[in-house]
Amino acid sequence: MVPGRDAELVQIVDAAIADAARRAGGWLKCARGCTQCCVGVFAISQLDAERLRSGLVELERSDPARAAAVRARTQDAVRRLGADFPGDARTGVLDPEQVERFEGFANEEPCPVLDPATGLCDLYAARPMTCRVFGPPLRTEEGLGVCELCFVGATDAEIAAAEVHLDCGALEGELTAETEKNGGLAGETIVAWALLSR
Repeated sequence: MVPGRDAELVQIVDAAIADAARRAGGWLKCARGCTQCCVGVFAISQLDAERLRSGLVELERSDPARAAAVRARTQDAVRRLGADFPGDARTGVLDPEQVERFEGFANEEPCPVLDPATGLCDLYAARPMTCRVFGPPLRTEEGLGVCELCFVGATDAEIAAAEVHLDCGALEGELTAETEKNGGLAGETIVAWALLSR
């Protein structure tokens, strides 16, 4: 990962989300302490994984006790989930042939980065792209998706008016490929495995 270029990607995404949040106004219910998007595992790229690891190293410098708690929750999660991991449990790389298994995997598992006492993300500045874009309407292959807590009662037009507009897929793809090449692991993983000591 090239830190400066990843910072550029993060800035592009964060600016797009801020713009969408402004357009969403009161329809967007995301707020400090809301953990709707922090329960249930989800796939992240190796670029996201590297950013999380760097964030944990920074947290170890600034707040060793919080970093130790993140590491302990991570190790507990890997112990709980390892036997049923839909991929290579040694490396944490998900098997793309096991999509159906992954869809039903650990849907009630809290993210190990979530502080259960405060409901806050201990690695918020280093969070994956999925976390960054959750909440405002985001267009995917399935259509325009929103958090189930947001836009309750909104019209289709009101939802569409707040759609996130991202134009960074090429940069994200390039940085992910570079991270995979440099790190020796290709494919998606989940937060718990991303944070295991390498």
